[in-house]
Amino acid sequence: MTLQAQDLTLALGGTRVLDGLSAGFLAGQVTAVLGPNGAGKSSLLACLAGLRAPDSGMVLLGGVPRTDIPRRDLARRIGFLPQTADVNWDVDVGTLVALGRFPHRGRWGETEADRAAIAAAMAATDVAALSGRVVNSLSGGERGRVLLARVLAGSPEWLLADEPLASLDPAHQLDVLDCLRGIAARGAGVIVVLHDLNQAARVADAVVLMRCGRIIAHGPPEAVLTPALIAETYGVSAHVGHTPDGQRFIIATGRC
Repeated sequence: MTLQAQDLTLALGGTRVLDGLSAGFLAGQVTAVLGPNGAGKSSLLACLAGLRAPDSGMVLLGGVPRTDIPRRDLARRIGFLPQTADVNWDVDVGTLVALGRFPHRGRWGETEADRAAIAAAMAATDVAALSGRVVNSLSGGERGRVLLARVLAGSPEWLLADEPLASLDPAHQLDVLDCLRGIAARGAGVIVVLHDLNQAARVADAVVLMRCGRIIAHGPPEAVLTPALIAETYGVSAHVGHTPDGQRFIIATGRC
């Protein structure tokens, strides 16, 4: 199963944020989307998820134009985690996470399969203990994990996550990265916007580098996260090395 962007263009407020962008994403992989502020990363995810229509070009899911797929089917197959962790009404954590099953529910309401998916999502994101808490009483990091649990409860074929590590402490960042890897290992596709190059090197099977609405490079981390491509994308010099256990690390050393 593939998710493809073909020649996407999009202008917002008179500024072209996607400029003829084409890319293919594979199920069973984690793809990290990286780039400086304003590169078009969030706009790409919104177009892939069907939350924003491009001015031209198309998105295909399994070779089928996304616009030809019924909205309920699309909601089952693509889960989207937005950048913000705001919840605008007083609702407890358990109820909010359960809303992730809504596209799957039939006329008879919540099933045993729904309850199992909800419990698994809450366990994977370490929010089960928060089940009875009002979401707006939580910290930003806790709300972020709850919103991720809501998406995971829907068991999507594709998870599109926009900066899911924001506001998380280092331990929960590692937990979320492990969760993303587990989702991909079960056969789903994961596309995640990140700012931390080291976390991208840790979690990703593939990396997309973006700048000014275009793709600078797309490929495995070792081929993309190089000093030359980092300099072209971010305008900084970088040192790339390896820890004793073989993990890649990247240190920005100054502006080019």
